[in-house]
Amino acid sequence: MDIKLITTPDAAPSAWDQVAVMGKLGDLSDTQYRTLLALSAMLELLVDKGILTREELERKSAQLEAGDSEPLRALSALFDPME
Repeated sequence: MDIKLITTPDAAPSAWDQVAVMGKLGDLSDTQYRTLLALSAMLELLVDKGILTREELERKSAQLEAGDSEPLRALSALFDPME
C-alpha cells in the first residue's frame, strides 16, 4: 500500500488524495487492521526496550521482501501451494 503523506503544514491534501487514502484504508478489513496494530505495537515495544533497533528491523524487512528467507518461503508455500 503506497500512501503519500503530506509533511508541510501549509500544504493541504487535495480531495482526490483524501478519497484515495480513505479507499485504501477501507480495503483493510477490521481483522487486518487489528493484526497490523498489534504487530506495530509489539515492534515499537521491542525498539523502546532496546531489544531490537529500527535498523535491524529495516534490514530484516528488506531481506524478507527480497525473498532471501527460507522460512518465509516455506510459510508462503503453506498458504499458496501453487508457488
